[in-house]
Amino acid sequence: MKFGSFYKKAKELECDYIATGHYASIEFSENYKQYVLKKCKEEKKDQTYFLYTIPKEILQNIIFPLQNYENKEEIRKIAKQNNLDVAQKKDSQEICFIPDNNYQCFLKEYGKVKTKLGNIVLKNGKILGKHKGLINYTIGQRKGLGIAYSEPLYVIELNKQKNEVIVGTQEQLYTNQLYANQLNWQAIEPKNKPIECMAKIRYRAKEAKAIVYLEKDNVKVIFETPQRAITKGQSVVFYDNNNIVLGGGKIS
Repeated sequence: MKFGSFYKKAKELECDYIATGHYASIEFSENYKQYVLKKCKEEKKDQTYFLYTIPKEILQNIIFPLQNYENKEEIRKIAKQNNLDVAQKKDSQEICFIPDNNYQCFLKEYGKVKTKLGNIVLKNGKILGKHKGLINYTIGQRKGLGIAYSEPLYVIELNKQKNEVIVGTQEQLYTNQLYANQLNWQAIEPKNKPIECMAKIRYRAKEAKAIVYLEKDNVKVIFETPQRAITKGQSVVFYDNNNIVLGGGKIS
């Protein structure tokens, strides 16, 4: 649910706060002189990567009740004490509204996505085989390509215009830069100077040192060390050294 719409509805109901079960924390920062989004104590479950799009104006009106708990067992114990049916519910590691984790069927049924056969090619255009539709492949994928080559190959790009799955070596999966748009800034108002920070390119990835350069409505991000399988459409989220979210955007 969009947090902006969520809070708008709360105001219509004359509520002062909204609360969700995300693993994240909100606190007032003396450094930034405002409320900020920050990683929670249980960093393995931290979900700030998904929350960078929250308008900073409503951070002060959001409550994350789980922010100070060390592990999920504490939460389950509280749920059990209150006779809640979800006390023993398994953790969801995937998208919660796709219970069988079959993304392809979901996209076909609800997104009306039609698959179209195409070529699997090297970067030089050499055709190695056929693919079964772009929605069946992800950047970094190695297994299930159905092609033979002298060395292991990975999906390094999905070309929608040519309907091609482009493959390459492990080395070709790594790059030290990306571009992003659809930006939302929380802790800072960026100015025309580089931003040194930690950047995260996917939920399960570790943050890496980076410098962010503003370019009109976009940013160019240069990493200190090359990152594996940077994927268009994923988010890149920026943190300071105290685990506070500075902002983020969509990789383009």
